[in-house]
Amino acid sequence: MKLKFLGTGTSQGVPVIGCKDEVCTSKDLKDRRFRASALITSNSGKKILIDCGPDFRMQMLDNDESQVDAVLITHEHTDHVIGLDDLRPIIFRNKKDMPIYTLPRVVHEIKNKFPYAFTEIKYPGVPTFEINEIGAEKFTVENVEITPIPVMHYKLPILGFKFKNLCYITDASFFPEETFPLLKDLDVLIINCLRKAPEHISHFVLPEILELNKILKPKKIYLTHISHEFGLHEIVQKELPENIFLAYDGLEIEF
Repeated sequence: MKLKFLGTGTSQGVPVIGCKDEVCTSKDLKDRRFRASALITSNSGKKILIDCGPDFRMQMLDNDESQVDAVLITHEHTDHVIGLDDLRPIIFRNKKDMPIYTLPRVVHEIKNKFPYAFTEIKYPGVPTFEINEIGAEKFTVENVEITPIPVMHYKLPILGFKFKNLCYITDASFFPEETFPLLKDLDVLIINCLRKAPEHISHFVLPEILELNKILKPKKIYLTHISHEFGLHEIVQKELPENIFLAYDGLEIEF
């Protein structure tokens, strides 16, 4: 299986509009970050999208990707769901509703954001979705077994997703006690890391990730949901422990 980082940035993206700091003006493409999202490719070639934010269209075009077979949504914030309307050409080509898997609360918010997709009589050309509510139990999508991982985004319960021995977590700031056993001894932990410091109310920062690295002992950690405050990719990567990597848009890993 493979995971491609379609976006590794925060809700504002990088560069931030109007910002002239060294990161936002960097010419290094690894410092240009779309909003956080990833694309899983199964062994059979099926494509499972994790989150669908405002950059989804350009993420697919830039990566020469054209297919999505299902969508997993971590939570309902705009930078993770507002691109769902841009699934329309894929839905039309597939000639079937797009399966979406997420928490019941998030389903409600998606319906509020895209009411036209859920009316009984639909306007021609609207996206159509197959909604699948999930909880704590494992589920299967396109013959891929997925384990939901409960995490907290400040006071909001959201989900990470575990595939084989890789786990993808974004927008977390705290792990409930029951989550830790699910994350021990991973081959790959992908996790949000907003900046080096100071602490943030709803996102992990680097000192917290370094502590999690000691506790969880994953073989590799890839950081995502990175802000322009973190610093230049080329410099920061040299400062990190040997098993921790700054992810960047377009990076693909096998697992």
